[in-house]
Amino acid sequence: MGSLHFFKNLILDPVSQNFNWYIYRVSKRNSFSVSVYIYIHLTPPAITVSLFCSQTHHHFLSTMTLSSVPLATSDIQIPGARRNSTLICVPIVADSVDQMLGQIRKAKEVGGDVVEIRLDYLKNFSPRQDLQFLVKQSPLPTLVTYRPTWEGGQYDGDEGKRLDALRLAIELGADYIDVELQVAPEFINSIQGKTSGKVKIIVSSHNYQNTPSAEELGNLVARIQATGADIVKIATTALDITDCARIFQVLTHSQVPTIGIAMAERGLISRILSAKFGSYLTFGSLEAGVASAPGQPTVKDLLDLYNFRQIGPDTKVHGVIGKPIGHSKSPHLYNAAFKSVGFNGIYLPLLVDSVKNFLTTYSSPDFVGYSYTIPHKEDGLRCCDEIDPIAQAIGAISCMIRRPTDGKLMGYNVDYLGAIAAIEEGLRASNGTTNVGSPLAGKLFVVIGAGGAGKALAYGGKEKGARVVVANRTFEKAQELASKVGGEAMTLAELENFHPEDGMILANTTSVGMKPNIDNTPLSKKALSRYSLVFDAIYTPKLTRLLREAQESGAIIVYGTEMFINQAFVQFERFTGLPAPKELIREVLVRNT
Repeated sequence: MGSLHFFKNLILDPVSQNFNWYIYRVSKRNSFSVSVYIYIHLTPPAITVSLFCSQTHHHFLSTMTLSSVPLATSDIQIPGARRNSTLICVPIVADSVDQMLGQIRKAKEVGGDVVEIRLDYLKNFSPRQDLQFLVKQSPLPTLVTYRPTWEGGQYDGDEGKRLDALRLAIELGADYIDVELQVAPEFINSIQGKTSGKVKIIVSSHNYQNTPSAEELGNLVARIQATGADIVKIATTALDITDCARIFQVLTHSQVPTIGIAMAERGLISRILSAKFGSYLTFGSLEAGVASAPGQPTVKDLLDLYNFRQIGPDTKVHGVIGKPIGHSKSPHLYNAAFKSVGFNGIYLPLLVDSVKNFLTTYSSPDFVGYSYTIPHKEDGLRCCDEIDPIAQAIGAISCMIRRPTDGKLMGYNVDYLGAIAAIEEGLRASNGTTNVGSPLAGKLFVVIGAGGAGKALAYGGKEKGARVVVANRTFEKAQELASKVGGEAMTLAELENFHPEDGMILANTTSVGMKPNIDNTPLSKKALSRYSLVFDAIYTPKLTRLLREAQESGAIIVYGTEMFINQAFVQFERFTGLPAPKELIREVLVRNT
């Protein structure tokens, strides 16, 4: 008899919200281990059970009815323990064999599991000599791909020679061969009875225009399976972040080993959460700028930034919702903090076009918490089921939590806490005072911007007794906000000559001057001479042009990182229920700004 070890976890279908019961079993017989993944899809009263034996890739389906299923979940994980079987495949895209071998060795050093040898990138290719050299010398398992131009690759030569090279790769011991669906039936028939059984054939389909419907993707999987593929690969293009959900559905319900990827920036989460939804592998480039497909992260980011090995079926998903979002340092902070306390969560940059569509699509209880940034703070508020009174008064949220008891979306605003505290600290340091009252009281407090962050700062200034002025590109929005805080409104053009008194306080809450547009500034250097303190909510770069010129004009400056760090402490505790590792978060922010 073998020994059985069970680990039960709850996972959710990303769209249907139906629960899945996940069991990982290790069966040991005579020192031989067999890993079995069991997915129980709860669609009461029927429960579909799918068993995936990871060594043999056999799948078994059955249906049963249960009156009750005991579910065990945990938000805490064992540090360093690998929680998924998804491989990291590193594309090798050099134009010479020697360069390829160098990249292959580096792929092993950085933590890759498999290398994809892209023959179509080689400038001078001698099939037998080069393949034998690369396959035999590789310290990692090899996936050989010879992608033609008609499937998005580099090769535009004779099709017969291309397929001959792939057959040769099998003969020389490659572990995987990627062949396109269009030619797969002919290719697989040509190798019947001529392989050692070691090689696995990946039949792939690439769509560089869009992501088809769930039904179309299901039909595509069936067509690929019908070719006799060992592994199905589907790569689509995400035009919206919600397209990734259909890839997750394919991965969750597929009955064969499957690679599912949505390319482009809006598809990034499909590459990272592939580990959560059971993709056979994901792709990670050796370094930024040498990706073999749009939106590919680096191996370093997968392992060090997103803690890829620790993502499991029950990992809780968090992220920052914004547009643009590539500049955000939030994933660096939260993922490092999650890992440091052993919290089973992932934090992602979420490039969202429509907040409502995003929340409707990813409505399962595993998608649990979000930070909000420009321009979605107000849209986020409109999507909440319940809103904290402070956020309601401000008219924008910076944090959203899915309440575990009923799935309701709770909205909060913690922006003003961090920003106002940082401004007060700057004023006290300059005055050399430690008065109990706020040093903002009675001050003329000019807020640039009337969006979510602008509302938070205007509200915070009012609460501290400041006289608030709102300056915005459009006067109507400035007037609307100013009326709510009992302040004055004006346009940005009018602010240039606004000088009722010296010693005013300025807070920029717009994205003007944010990376990559670092030469822009919302206010001229001449106008800055009238302010005693200037705060900029932007933290990439840390020292914006606005802050640099304010400092040169003699003003105290307060970095946006202070607002960012203070609200990060609060949000971490809301996300996890645990005390924030404050020193770690500060250290990570310093390293990344």
